[in-house]
Amino acid sequence: MLHKHRSRMVTEGASRTPHRAFLRATGMDDAALQKSFVGIVSTAGENTPCSMALGTQADNARLGVAEGGGVPIMFSTISVSDGTSMNHLGMRMSLISRETIADSVELVIRGHAYDALVGFAGCDKTLPGIMMGMVRTNVPSVFVYGGAMLPGHGPDGSERTILTAIEGVGRYQTGQITREELRGIECSSSPTAGACPGQFTANTMAMVGEALGLSPLGTSMLPAVYSQRLAVARQAGLRVMQILEQGGPLPRDLVTRKSLENACAIVAATGGSTNAALHIPAIANEAGIRFTLKDVGEVFERTPLVANLQPGGVYLAKDLNRIGGAPVVFKSLLAGGYLHGDCLTLTGQTLAEALEAFPEPDGQIVMPCSQALHPTGGVVVLTGNLCPDGALLKIAGLKHLQFTGKARVFENEEACMRAVSNQQYHDGEVLIVRNEGPVGGPGMREMLSVTAAIYGQGKGESVALLTDGRFSGATRGMCIGYASPEAAAGGPIRLVRDGDLIHIDAVAGTLNLEISAAEWAQREAEPLTHVQTRKPLGGAMEKYAKLVGPAHEGAVTHSGCVQWQYETPEQDV
Repeated sequence: MLHKHRSRMVTEGASRTPHRAFLRATGMDDAALQKSFVGIVSTAGENTPCSMALGTQADNARLGVAEGGGVPIMFSTISVSDGTSMNHLGMRMSLISRETIADSVELVIRGHAYDALVGFAGCDKTLPGIMMGMVRTNVPSVFVYGGAMLPGHGPDGSERTILTAIEGVGRYQTGQITREELRGIECSSSPTAGACPGQFTANTMAMVGEALGLSPLGTSMLPAVYSQRLAVARQAGLRVMQILEQGGPLPRDLVTRKSLENACAIVAATGGSTNAALHIPAIANEAGIRFTLKDVGEVFERTPLVANLQPGGVYLAKDLNRIGGAPVVFKSLLAGGYLHGDCLTLTGQTLAEALEAFPEPDGQIVMPCSQALHPTGGVVVLTGNLCPDGALLKIAGLKHLQFTGKARVFENEEACMRAVSNQQYHDGEVLIVRNEGPVGGPGMREMLSVTAAIYGQGKGESVALLTDGRFSGATRGMCIGYASPEAAAGGPIRLVRDGDLIHIDAVAGTLNLEISAAEWAQREAEPLTHVQTRKPLGGAMEKYAKLVGPAHEGAVTHSGCVQWQYETPEQDV
């Protein structure tokens, strides 16, 4: 039993009289001071639709905590919206925000000696950030995703999402639609609060939360605007009190090598976001487990694609929710032998036991493994002389898995975006965008506007894109990101020149620059005058660039496995 296992340091003993006096000013009385203190954190705010539904959900978690006999204490943390930070320098702040969120959770929980935590998040970096904070503090925790938005509809009744708007820009640039039609897409593609509704980063990481055991099974695909989410929030508050009473399972009981492999399998099976291969190793780092891009890739390679979800497929989160949610995918993989069924869930049941309550695959949105859409995962890890530590390619929806072309080198995203917007590129080229890695950016911007413009212009598989930056979960086409080591860390991508031949083979899992050994050695010896120089850094970017590790290890900023020692109240000394 962990009842008041931390907060006793704040509430017990004569020397804590000032502490109790301060807490009484928040409305606590003698009875409250004897109860467990449970932090309820959310990224609620008005800066993104992903976060707008979180405040009400977090407020309902208070009811569950109170029902379970605890004192709910609300606090908040930041979010940076990828939706409005993309395609300008603001995108450098997005990945950095993940670390800030995890740090802020640790600071509040440890600073106030809270006994437990319920966390709510709704968009790309907030989900892994909150989960990282939970694993770092290792107090009884429940993670709740805020849910995806519902799609909009065009005049013909067809569904529209934010991806329709992003790719609509490319269609407008090539004259396929008018400016008025583009505006119609703008006004109809995102009609409700919630995160992007396809299997982009938010929904992918929400499934990862379930696979790791940090989230209640069957909750991630529930749309943000459904009232059922309020009940989920109350149940989360009650469940965290039960975990306190029972003494576990704690986050580090749940996040194990096996559950991390399960998380990777879910990403692969759903054609999920390549960003998960950055976030899963980061969560592993918090538990003291070294889990790299190579480990991720091994699971991707052996896991079949069984879910027909956008952007590579057809269906959205609300469709998967209708047939039973993420556990339907889990159940397909478990039956096929691709999941570890002995991993723990939040209830203390094993995953195999908990999945018995959920439906079988429907054969349309989710296939049984015997009828997989593709024999390997929707995301593959490439290695070769251009990326000895790995790079990622989402193959879900691709018609061709091999590509050979001549390099066209850009030293930053802006330069590439100008060329793409003006259609100053050619079929058969491999567009190289470098100096956008964790250190080189800094902040590892995602290239969604670039990739979506290419796809919207009808060139999604006519050209390839390779970067040491990253991609959005909405990215599709022959787009390779996270090339590691990055250019700023001396990675081979810095050696590429215009006209070089590059060969991409997603079947063999290779990515190579085709130049002679003599030419390679000569380029390595030359000063890299063509590599982008940047202005002196300050603020968050300066601190991040000094601390951040490589992408293939999750782009983390500390050594992991933080230990929080127990302290003894005055009266126990």
